[in-house]
This record gives sequence, C-alpha cells and structure tokens, in this order.
Amino acid sequence: MGLLDFLGMGTKTESIQDFVAKGALIIDVRTPSEFAGGHIKNSKNIPLIGLEDKINEIKKTNKPVIVCCLSGMRSAQATSILKQNNIEVINVGGWKSLESKL
Repeated sequence: MGLLDFLGMGTKTESIQDFVAKGALIIDVRTPSEFAGGHIKNSKNIPLIGLEDKINEIKKTNKPVIVCCLSGMRSAQATSILKQNNIEVINVGGWKSLESKL
C-alpha cells in the first residue's frame, strides 16, 4: 500500500469519474467559514468535527462519497472515518483541484 492509498487517494482521476458516474455526494469537510469563501457547486458542507454525527444521514443516501477539504489532510481523516463505517469513499484532497477535474 502506497502513501496515496493510505490517504484514500489511490488512482484519483479514474475513480473521480467512476464516482461521479454513480451519482456520488461531494462532501467538503472544511469549516463553514472556509466553505462560504468558495466551494464546489452542489457540494455539501459537513465539517470534519461533526462528520461522525452525520454517518447515518450519509448512509441513507446509498451513494458513494467524494471527500475534499483545503489540502487533503482533513479529507484523509474523513475518508478513514467513512471507510470504517462501510461507506464507499474517495479522498480527492483539495477542493480546487477537484473542481478542475469535474
């Protein structure tokens, strides 16, 4: 397992398109003030600190999840939490990088 796999980033480009094709939710785990400063259209802001409280809500959507933040560190933590709860997830790192790939 490489570092990118450990961070939940694996083969990002192919996976992003696969996840989008499956109707994935895009969850931005930055703070509300960071999110208000700019975000991906139709993404949902669930700050990392409150993510565990939203697990059941996320599971009910029955959709895979694309997680982003500012640099990829918080989204890596979020990816770990979601995987532990059997949610199909990919960490794409920074939201601006993801935006350019959508």
